[in-house]
Amino acid sequence: MAVATLCGVSQVRSSSSDHRYKAGDDVPLYANKVGPYHNPSETYRYFDFPFCSSAPVKEKKEALGEVLNGDRLVSAPYKLEFLTEKEAEIACKRKLTKKEVAKFRTAISKDYYFQMYYDDLPIWGFLGKVDKEGKADPSDYRYYLFKHLIFEIHHNKDRVIEVTVRSDSNALVDLTEDEPVDVDFVYTVEWKETNTPFEKRMDKYSLSSSLPHHLEIHWFSIINSCVTVLLLTGFLATILMRVLKNDFIKYAHDDESADDQEESGWKYIHGDVFRYPKHKSLFAAALGCGTQLFTLTIFIFILALVGVFYPYNRGALFTALVVIYALTSGIAGYTSASFYCQLEGENWVRNLLLTGSLFCGPLFVTFCFLNTVAIAYKATAALPFGTIVVILLIWGLVTSPLLVVGGIAGKNKKEEFQAPCRTTKYPREIPPLPWYRKTLPQMAMAGFLPFSAIYIELYYIFASVWGHRIYTIYSILFIVFIILLIVTAFITVALTYFQLAAEDHEWWWRSFLCGGSTGLFIYAYCLYYYIARSDMSGFMQTSFFFGYMACICYGFFLMLGAIGFRASLLFVRHIYHSIKCE
Repeated sequence: MAVATLCGVSQVRSSSSDHRYKAGDDVPLYANKVGPYHNPSETYRYFDFPFCSSAPVKEKKEALGEVLNGDRLVSAPYKLEFLTEKEAEIACKRKLTKKEVAKFRTAISKDYYFQMYYDDLPIWGFLGKVDKEGKADPSDYRYYLFKHLIFEIHHNKDRVIEVTVRSDSNALVDLTEDEPVDVDFVYTVEWKETNTPFEKRMDKYSLSSSLPHHLEIHWFSIINSCVTVLLLTGFLATILMRVLKNDFIKYAHDDESADDQEESGWKYIHGDVFRYPKHKSLFAAALGCGTQLFTLTIFIFILALVGVFYPYNRGALFTALVVIYALTSGIAGYTSASFYCQLEGENWVRNLLLTGSLFCGPLFVTFCFLNTVAIAYKATAALPFGTIVVILLIWGLVTSPLLVVGGIAGKNKKEEFQAPCRTTKYPREIPPLPWYRKTLPQMAMAGFLPFSAIYIELYYIFASVWGHRIYTIYSILFIVFIILLIVTAFITVALTYFQLAAEDHEWWWRSFLCGGSTGLFIYAYCLYYYIARSDMSGFMQTSFFFGYMACICYGFFLMLGAIGFRASLLFVRHIYHSIKCE
């Protein structure tokens, strides 16, 4: 018997079920969604397609994260009682109209798959197949619908351990012509004994990304990144320490020699280096949002490392992102308001409004557009009105109040900005700079090295988020993230030093932009991945991919920008503390 099963592995659902069954007990089988294999965001409800059911269809209540993930579970037309074997039993019958035949045929031509859950275990299968053998002209292709599903279920005593589904490729319905067709949806159930304990029934999913050949690539990525970091760190430490040492000796000598000797280099601008940046409210808001997103990332990593985000519990990630983002908004308010007040800003209310909307604003606009697209497509990615209300309530009752509380706490801190040197009344004129010392070339230099340290790991993350590959090696991902932070901090510090040495004292925004430029490189990688590494197509999938990746990369820009600025601020304070400046 030829077999047609779904190639690859997808994310799977929570195994919260710990049910024990007796022979003949009903075990829940839910049909989840149907969609083109290469377009992971474009999924539809199971009964949006002309399947049939012999009983009334019941919807299962979903948690917030599952709804955000596009899960819409309904009772499936097949009845799989515990330990009850069945042979070619008819689930239901349906006469397909010309329109329904055309809909199935289009789905089969685009490699549509279905997803179900049996006792919270995931199963996948294709809707049909296209016979292209010996046919050069696409108009000669034959389109077949699979009408016979064979469920093979493994049990350990009174528990379900594993379930697979395959299609009988001899039981086909020809849908090539636009003619009404009678279809008998048939299924077979086979039960087998296994010794696998219930606790390990999900291992086959979670271990798929830990196969030796995958791990070798991950470790190669880590070693490549570590070598980059060590070389960069060693190079920068050697150069900067040697240059700074010479600078300190020179400046100390200059202080002891004649006063009329003209100063040059970074000491020359000591009266301007701590001059507050332009648009300080926006700068403080960006710093606050970046700090919040960094905190959010750390919390997500902690949850991942303790085992909360199993590959079959993907809804948990969306729930965690919403809840933790809401709870950490106080950090954004505190960081932004306290820094804004240190910069002697007066309109702290405006600063808080800016902080609250700097990341959420673009995210909300993107969501509105993409949700409208999903509604137009009638896809499961379109959030129900009730879910949108819940998210708005979380934002209104948790995020905003915490942002205000954090802002008030930051404003009342009344901490002065710690500047080792006094700022002169009038800024010095910045000398003409060569083109490679301008902002955009510096951003390109700053973003390339951190990106080169993470790009191998990026492929696996993209293949998991925008494909059907499972990613569970969070420890390696955390190491790569730490490497990313270190490289970002070091490269920003180095570029800040060279900027100051060229007597350009406007380093505040430059350090933020250089630190965050890796986010732009990641977005450029999105374009490469879409064209060269994926088979995604269609307006909905393309808009979802580039829309949500724009928000993610913008988040990286803010987070890494905050890291770059903090590192540069520490460095600048340190070198100006070490010299005598009036």
